Amino acid sequence: MSRVKALIRRPGPRLAEGLVTHISRTAVDTGLALRQWEEYARTLRAHGWETVEVPAADDCPDAVFVEDTVVMFRNVALISRPGAPSRRPETAAVEAELVALGCSVNRVREPGTLDGGDVLKVGDTVYVGRGGRTNAEGVRQLRAAFEPLGARVVAVPVQRVLHLKSAVTALPDATVIGYEPLVDAASLFPRFLSVPEESGGHVVLLGDGKLLLAASAPRTAELLSDLGYAPVPVDISEFEKLEGCVTCLSVRVRDLRT
Repeated sequence: MSRVKALIRRPGPRLAEGLVTHISRTAVDTGLALRQWEEYARTLRAHGWETVEVPAADDCPDAVFVEDTVVMFRNVALISRPGAPSRRPETAAVEAELVALGCSVNRVREPGTLDGGDVLKVGDTVYVGRGGRTNAEGVRQLRAAFEPLGARVVAVPVQRVLHLKSAVTALPDATVIGYEPLVDAASLFPRFLSVPEESGGHVVLLGDGKLLLAASAPRTAELLSDLGYAPVPVDISEFEKLEGCVTCLSVRVRDLRT
């Protein structure tokens, strides 16, 4: 039987040099960031996930945002070609881990660009953000990789935020949530729920109705609790300074060797 795992990657000493696009740069406390990352990883494990740590990439400031390096659909991994050239060296070690886990691997090829943070899976529907980091050719290659596997790929314009999942994620019942002023095309989602905080649009489904979300979104946590979910807040303030969110810091995969 396959087992659910999460790829994670330790933040490096150059984290504070990470890219920022839609927000002003503020100082990042790298020591605090490491402690927050360790607590994030502990939280995943406490809720039944096995973490697989990809070797650190100390020369790549943004490598902790491991979500951007790959998109998973079933047992197939599509290794990204990040839109920011400085991030492209991050993918090789992630690919090696996925091969070791028994995943089938495809790659986005030049001139395509695709960041994993631009891809939101809701059942068999795969929403892909077309914006500053993912281009039209990247969308085409994602379609070519996943539609034969049964995916329905829907392209979504992204202009107000860095990635699609900087604006929206989905609840277990397939309702897409987001902070509406940052969502470019809410009408593309069959069910959309507006949340009261910018960071409230990002959740990781932990299972059994538990939702990992940023501690900076207490009103959203209250809303989700009222809907019958169990919010699990984590402090990721240092990563939020780099346009990061709870989804950016892990990739859910299955170990096909077991």
